[in-house]
Amino acid sequence: MEATAAHDEKIANLSFTKVYPMYVSKVTKKGRTVEELHQVIEWLTGYDEATLKDILEEDLTFEAFFEHATIHPNARLIKGVICGYRVEDLKTPTTQHTRYLDKMVDELAKGLKMGKILR
Repeated sequence: MEATAAHDEKIANLSFTKVYPMYVSKVTKKGRTVEELHQVIEWLTGYDEATLKDILEEDLTFEAFFEHATIHPNARLIKGVICGYRVEDLKTPTTQHTRYLDKMVDELAKGLKMGKILR
């Protein structure tokens, strides 16, 4: 499936703060921890625990969330389909980074070992 400009705009304007509890719920229901989720987020974005806490209080959009992130150089190794989109083929950085995070959260919830998730 090809991402459209409307899809990219929708992703960019989503509230990270509102999606974050869904990530927590997804991983904890499958026996993973919030600390592991934070490890995944830190690996992808470079945001440490304190920065993530500040971000969650600010109610940032995904566009703003990724604006100051330092995306891990191995993020390009994240491949596969999430929500019908092949992450490696997405052209808009915010959309691709959001789908990278979604893919990593899915992998965490599926029980993959951290070494495999953190490429």
